[in-house]
Amino acid sequence: MKFLAEEIEEYSVMHTENESDLLRSLNRETHANILNPRMLSGHLQGRFLSMISKMIRPDRILEIGTYTGYSALCLCEGLQPGGKITTIDINEELETFTRKFFESTSFSTSIEYIIGNALDILPGLHDTFDLVFIDADKINYSSYFELCLEKVRSGGFIIADNVLWSGKVVQPGIKIDKDTQALLDFNKMVHEDSRVSNILLPIRDGLMILQKI
Repeated sequence: MKFLAEEIEEYSVMHTENESDLLRSLNRETHANILNPRMLSGHLQGRFLSMISKMIRPDRILEIGTYTGYSALCLCEGLQPGGKITTIDINEELETFTRKFFESTSFSTSIEYIIGNALDILPGLHDTFDLVFIDADKINYSSYFELCLEKVRSGGFIIADNVLWSGKVVQPGIKIDKDTQALLDFNKMVHEDSRVSNILLPIRDGLMILQKI
């Protein structure tokens, strides 16, 4: 589902800062060579993530769901000198493709790329994070939130992608699948959680932005 008229979306992109050559190449190669390229954050959302990171100026970022690395590279743009992003993905088949792009950027030494199940990896991380981006399997969004919140500093942020799920979260009369139900549960849970403040933005497929109180 498109949440904006196509003309409005195109106008928004036209009046948004351009992708870098590296991100443009990553975008193009992902669409040409990788399954499910819609999973890539893309130009408009990528610039939004970059802007948020530049506003926060994080020292430590955590990302759950690397895919081909587009969002990680966007988030890196706001890192403080000496900062680090830890990005986790379960799909080892994408590792070679993604590492190629990570290693070709000036952020290469700032990226810790871990292949594995985030539910197993997160308890072993001991950094305190300024910013977390969740863009992985929807079934576990609530679990990721709980595991991440304790690792986020007070005043830090968690951003969860795909929370509108192509509009399925508001479509009456449809059979609710497991992913949609998981997102309905997640959105309700964080909205009612007194430990965070929240805003849901209809950017692309929906971004839930949470700040730890």
